[in-house]
Amino acid sequence: MTTTTDLPLLFLGQGADPGSERGVQCPGELPPASDPELVARAAAAKAALGDQVFVLGHHYQRDEVIQFADVTGDSFKLARDAAARPQAPYIVFCGVHFMAESADILTGDDQKVILPDLAAGCSMADMATFDQVEECWDVLTDLGIGDRVVPVTYMNSSADIKAFVGRRGGVVCTSSNAKRALEWAFEQGEQILFLPDQHLGRNTAVLELGLSLDDCVVYNPHRPNGGLTDEQLRDAKVILWKGHCSVHGRFSKESVDEVRERVPGVNVLVHPECRHEVVTAADLIGSTEYIIKTLDAAEPGSSWAIGTELNLVKRLAAAHPDKNVMFLDKTVCFCSTMNRIDLPHLVWALESLVRGEVPNQITVDPETAGHAKAALDRMLALP
Repeated sequence: MTTTTDLPLLFLGQGADPGSERGVQCPGELPPASDPELVARAAAAKAALGDQVFVLGHHYQRDEVIQFADVTGDSFKLARDAAARPQAPYIVFCGVHFMAESADILTGDDQKVILPDLAAGCSMADMATFDQVEECWDVLTDLGIGDRVVPVTYMNSSADIKAFVGRRGGVVCTSSNAKRALEWAFEQGEQILFLPDQHLGRNTAVLELGLSLDDCVVYNPHRPNGGLTDEQLRDAKVILWKGHCSVHGRFSKESVDEVRERVPGVNVLVHPECRHEVVTAADLIGSTEYIIKTLDAAEPGSSWAIGTELNLVKRLAAAHPDKNVMFLDKTVCFCSTMNRIDLPHLVWALESLVRGEVPNQITVDPETAGHAKAALDRMLALP
């Protein structure tokens, strides 16, 4: 059996990588592990609620929370799992805000979706606000190209953005079906506005659709005209929103080069939210579910450097002791907002439900939900 060789790490809150993207520095130390009493309280509350509660756990959640999840998965899978359990009046979503919104859109009116900590947002989703996207659309309309642009939004976006896309005939995509979504969009129009993750949009357009980097431009909502000329906007095939994942955005080409030099024969497997120079240097690229399945099927003794959130990488390493599984980056950086859903918050949410109180319910107004669901339904109808 091959033993794990760890990367030299800058521990959380004790260092920074100056080569990282702006806004992706690690956000200080994580809280200490929860005490055994909280574990017992969570188990007791969940048992008392029985079939009344359905707990969803995103792959990036910490182990102390995942142990109480009825199902685990990525954001869209979990929302669909919730919709498939109409008999459960309470859905506790251990993830982030946009995920709970999607669950509320897809579940029944009599089901209540609860987010244990309302501060669990998503930095990527927050990089595209409704007003900003409306202003961008006005720019495109004033240029006379609005009627030929099809908006596509990544699942990692707010309900408002999904509704914006739905109202304008666009579609939602996941990291697994982004290629199909972009192909569909090009069948509807000549250009695409891709929200909010520039890296997934660029990687899909260039590596899977065969477009060039020059076919893609980046729209910066904080600059007039998105920081682009009228000619650039008219000529672009894909207009990428200037957004990124705070975790995947920090992986670098240097990280890939370093691990290849240090670990002979290593397989580099990264998420498509990583920067273009990282995915082109990697051996394999794929969604969270793809990463998990690839590790499950990997040969014993093989070495893997994984470019995705650290909680998942640690879980994969523990699940595959016969393989050498390591984190791609040299800096220990969890998803700070995912980690807001800790065991104390989960215990509080479950015990509140036992008392008949519904804490932190996430609701999407019917009009927004209707337009957002239209965009989601178009995704589900993709071939």
